[in-house]
Amino acid sequence: MTRQEITEFYQEHHRRLYNISLRILRDSDEAEEVMQDTILKFVTAPGSFSSPEQVSAWLARTCIRASIDRLRRRERREAFLEEYGREESFREDPVAGEPCHPERSEGSPALPSVCEVRAAMERLPEPYALILDLVLIEGLDYGEIAGLTGKKETTLRSLYSRGRSKLIEMLNHNKI
Repeated sequence: MTRQEITEFYQEHHRRLYNISLRILRDSDEAEEVMQDTILKFVTAPGSFSSPEQVSAWLARTCIRASIDRLRRRERREAFLEEYGREESFREDPVAGEPCHPERSEGSPALPSVCEVRAAMERLPEPYALILDLVLIEGLDYGEIAGLTGKKETTLRSLYSRGRSKLIEMLNHNKI
């Protein structure tokens, strides 16, 4: 690929890959690195894709896998530090990504705003947040997620169900 083609490819895919990674990692710096690594991997690896849909699917799956791997490394590092009594924590506060606008339309006061849903998803414990993101936002099925995470489909269905219930509970609690 020429420099111009790489620039155009980056402009076409960087925002989507960044958002995928950000929803999994909840850290903008790490999401930026994963996004750049994914694009670099595509540009430098020889591949034969017959359609833009195949390219997009490959990029999304590679980005999801890299994000999950990075999340696992972070969790192992935190567990190690916790086990050996160090006070430092490498986990940063979650970053919302784009600004939320909690304004609601007058016609639908009973529905939560995008801001409320996003905030509630960020407060969910990790296994629930990840599965809800992959199913609801990325549109992956349980078989694909099982291949990415190494967990059984039945476990994923259970995590999804519990996570969805927790999310609904959190959203309903904010209404009271």
